[in-house]
Amino acid sequence: MCGIVGGIAERNVAPILVEGLKRLEYRGYDSAGLALIDQGEIVRERQVGKVAVLEAAVQAKHLHGTLGIAHTRWATHGVPSVANAHPHVSGTIAVVHNGIIENYQLLKAELQDEGYVFTSQTDTEVVAHLVHRAMHSNSTLLAAVQSVIPLLHGAYALGVVNSLNADELIAVRAGSPLVIGLGIGENFISSDQMALLPVTNRFIYLEEKDVVRLTRESIEIYQNGQPVVRASHEIDASDSSSDKGGYKHYMLKEIYEQTEAITRTLSVGITDNALHDDFLGEKAKKLANIKQVQIIACGTSYHAGMVARYWFEKLLKMPCQVEIASEFRYREPVVLPNTLVVCISQSGETADTLAALRDIKAQAGADDNLVTLALCNVKTSSLLRETDLHLITQAGVEIGVASTKAFTTQLAALMLLVLKVGHEQSSLSPEKSAEIISQLWHVPIAVSETLALDSQIEKMSHAFIEKRHALFLGRGIEYPIALEGALKLKEISYIHAEGYAAGELKHGPLALVDKEMPIVVLAAQDELLDKLKSNMQEVLSRGGELFVFADVDSNIKSEDRVHVISIPKIAGLVAPIVYSIPVQLLSYHVAVLRGTDVDQPRNLAKSVTVE
Repeated sequence: MCGIVGGIAERNVAPILVEGLKRLEYRGYDSAGLALIDQGEIVRERQVGKVAVLEAAVQAKHLHGTLGIAHTRWATHGVPSVANAHPHVSGTIAVVHNGIIENYQLLKAELQDEGYVFTSQTDTEVVAHLVHRAMHSNSTLLAAVQSVIPLLHGAYALGVVNSLNADELIAVRAGSPLVIGLGIGENFISSDQMALLPVTNRFIYLEEKDVVRLTRESIEIYQNGQPVVRASHEIDASDSSSDKGGYKHYMLKEIYEQTEAITRTLSVGITDNALHDDFLGEKAKKLANIKQVQIIACGTSYHAGMVARYWFEKLLKMPCQVEIASEFRYREPVVLPNTLVVCISQSGETADTLAALRDIKAQAGADDNLVTLALCNVKTSSLLRETDLHLITQAGVEIGVASTKAFTTQLAALMLLVLKVGHEQSSLSPEKSAEIISQLWHVPIAVSETLALDSQIEKMSHAFIEKRHALFLGRGIEYPIALEGALKLKEISYIHAEGYAAGELKHGPLALVDKEMPIVVLAAQDELLDKLKSNMQEVLSRGGELFVFADVDSNIKSEDRVHVISIPKIAGLVAPIVYSIPVQLLSYHVAVLRGTDVDQPRNLAKSVTVE
């Protein structure tokens, strides 16, 4: 969601802040702004729209400062506007903020009673005024910020500066990610290390409730008012390349990167026809005692979990529940002993998933029979720091908001997890395990062959340009891919789309079928194919038009109102990974033809770090 960049240096930080915001554009935003300290004054520039608009304004006004904070805002409290854009200012204090201050209305009323005037609709302005007020009774900015933190309820990351002191930058992490970038004679903060790669590749990843004071030469970190030390990490900047590589959009580039990304992910767990002995590390022995699996995730990651449920149940005969994190955490769920809790998040910072994990751990207490596992794409994420086992996908940086390679690598990783559990419990025979591994190694080949169908899928996409609704159908293990296909189409083309289990057609959705609603069908070669063909006939008999991605041996042929693209042969068990590709490409081409913003669809963000 929102992005933060801040820095203190000997040189002008304005271009560094703007470049950092550009690198955070993938997160989704509607306005951008920065504040610089120049000769004891706050110099602020804010614009609605793209970072390029802000950049032009900064350059036109020749803004300069050696201390500054910047922000891309994704509207939560108040409409997108200059007045609501960050940074927010109160006297000599300027603040940028990611997250939500849940009790801001009470705080706002209190501050208004004391004479503070609000110029925005945001919750963030409350923080600026609180820090300004606290400066009256505290001698330093650090102390003022520390005194304000107990008043704030919610999840947030903060960057705070005071124009009366151009020698320090204060930052806070409380439920929203924040990293420190270490330089020589300069230091930086950001909500994502990617923003800072042009100036450093050395980072400190802050823990929950860390408060930081940065100067040009030093980093001071406090936890509950006491100084603490956090390790620094050096990363390979090539891992975070944000170049489009000649593709028109990041999303298309990332779709085409899936062959290699899946291969890399599989190589983490298997070689030839066997699991690595040390896959998931020494703690993997805990998997021998689990009796059920609880998967928690949001969005696309939730769909990956739904596929994994079929695998756990079919291959291991192990009960598996899959829950949307934002629903799970507000029920009163019962998590039994000997449960493997799998938290799936591309970023490892998804607020609802993290909160659900913490709730489960609090409920379990010292129960050693509970095993937690993080499945994510970022090896420095919060989710990894709070779980027993770590399964990191090898997707590389994913810029496009609509997840593609992160999703298929999640699927590949989840099958590796199933194999590992089966191995630790001796519930999967060596012969069956070898068979599945052989099928997995064929997946990248089938993905590559499916990508070669791109021109056919692009041609099919023209039928969707003027449509307002679409239905995606799958049965069995392909049902979650129908959900994923519908999600992709709606989020980047803005066509209303729904994914359904094809057997549910006659229980309601069939009433929607007419010639104006295209029906996308996923027809893998499995035990439910004949039943799916019957569902297709139900659609045709009611005037519907079918767009079918079918196994090359399915014997489904193109005819009047039936448009078929043959998908390379792949074992039904791992087919969901391959069948994800055509629905990604279809959604992409429809979005391009409709002229939407493919990489940064409206109202959406890549990393959802608030509820």
